Amino acid sequence: MIKAFIFRQLSTRLFILLIILLIGSLSVYTYLNIKVQKEHLMENVIANADRASELILRSTRYSMLLNRKEDVYQIIRTVGEASGFDGIRIYNKTGEIIFSTDRNEPGHKVDMNAEACNICHGESAPHKAISSSLATRIFQSAKGYRVLGLISPIRNENDCSSASCHAHPASQTILGVLDVKMSLESADEAIAESERKTIIFFLVTILAVALVSGIFIWRMVHTPVKQLILGTRALSEGNLEHRIQINSSNEIGELSRSFNKMAEDLQNARNETTNWSNTLSQKVKERTEELQEAQGHIIQVEKMASLGKLSAIMAHEINNPLAGILIYTKLILKKLDTYKSPQGNQSDFKKYLTLIENETSRCGNIVKNLLLFARKSSTEFKKEDLAGIIDKSTQLIKHHLAIQNIQFHKQLPENSVYINCNANRLQQALVALLINAVESMDSGGNLSLEMQLCKANKFTEIKISDTGHGIRKELIPNIFEPFFTTKQKGKGVGLGLSVVYGIVKDHNGDIQVVSEVNKGTTFTLLLPVDTEPSSIGEESTVEAQSKYHEKE
Repeated sequence: MIKAFIFRQLSTRLFILLIILLIGSLSVYTYLNIKVQKEHLMENVIANADRASELILRSTRYSMLLNRKEDVYQIIRTVGEASGFDGIRIYNKTGEIIFSTDRNEPGHKVDMNAEACNICHGESAPHKAISSSLATRIFQSAKGYRVLGLISPIRNENDCSSASCHAHPASQTILGVLDVKMSLESADEAIAESERKTIIFFLVTILAVALVSGIFIWRMVHTPVKQLILGTRALSEGNLEHRIQINSSNEIGELSRSFNKMAEDLQNARNETTNWSNTLSQKVKERTEELQEAQGHIIQVEKMASLGKLSAIMAHEINNPLAGILIYTKLILKKLDTYKSPQGNQSDFKKYLTLIENETSRCGNIVKNLLLFARKSSTEFKKEDLAGIIDKSTQLIKHHLAIQNIQFHKQLPENSVYINCNANRLQQALVALLINAVESMDSGGNLSLEMQLCKANKFTEIKISDTGHGIRKELIPNIFEPFFTTKQKGKGVGLGLSVVYGIVKDHNGDIQVVSEVNKGTTFTLLLPVDTEPSSIGEESTVEAQSKYHEKE
């Protein structure tokens, strides 16, 4: 478990990757270095052997021309005793050892298939020329060290073939072979020493680089990353006060600064949230109380304003007739005190009492209309024939039409239209609209009532139009307000249209008005049609009332 965790760490993986790359690169370098050193030493040994062979041939040339064999042997023996030589031989063409630094070898013949002879005589025809690569051979000595053998041919030159000491035919190009054997023991020791030094350098370099890299990765990667891990773990556990110590200005240092800023922002946000949650209930309670108090004030102000307006209007409207009653009552009292015999003033008394009666009736009408406006009527609705309700309403205003010389036009659909309504209330609204239309035409005129289906037969439209004096455009938005009237003073209290508006809204309908001064006014009622089939034996309120009036 611990081993798996260690190898999962970024710093460990980075360190291992760096060491692998370092070992690989240094291994290649060490191998190539050792190989080059070996090749260089071998080239030096071969070059030395070649120079030694050349030196021997040149040194013995003069003695050979004079046929001084002892001088030749002595020179070769002296050279062979030098350091680095393992032996020197001279072979003739037949393979017989003519001379050797080993005194026991002269006179012996070597096998022509031996390594030294095989270079020239390995094929059917001997080589006339030997390359440097074929002239050298390396073999193991009897003492165990390696030996480099170099074959140098002794050529039959012109002055040699014509010498008086011995005669060699000019056709014989090779007289013999000089075999110089150089010991590679010192070279191998130098190579081994070089290999040891190179390997030691390799190991020391790896250790040094690994140590420096490990310290660098530990300080620059492992420690900062570990602090970031501990910091994020602390944040995930809810410790928002944890901060990372910043020791560098590189990318990891910048990341640490960003982490600390994030932790600070989170801590501030949590503190604000905590403070808000701690005071939330109290704030909600306070705000609720404030809203309730404000709402109570608003309701109270509206109540007082409405009550004050209603009281002012009521006082104004009722005060005038009451003032008249009071004045004429005082006049009657004064006259009664002045005249002992009131019989002569009966006409005056009748006039005063008539005014008192009218003003008192006016007060009664005001109160009656006010109660009618404020009263909630019965919500009992029935399916009624709208044409019957309209006929009943027009019957009630016939005498008004005749008195004021008004022409009335009524247009109803052939088929019956049924609506779910309170017949008495709807009749009250229609009568009020018709009366208003009649009162607006003092010198006669035309009054029309039209009914038709609209909006895919889901609504019925009733239009009541007159040719009266009309309503000014700026007054139209206020005509449905309580106590607002366009009639002359004393002829209306301004509750009729308010009552009509309430009745229409109770029937889920709508009322609209279009008017032009001196041209007339049109009221349009929209009422929903009842499309459900009638119950068998059901009798509408209007039909019942019609039958009752027919009996009367």
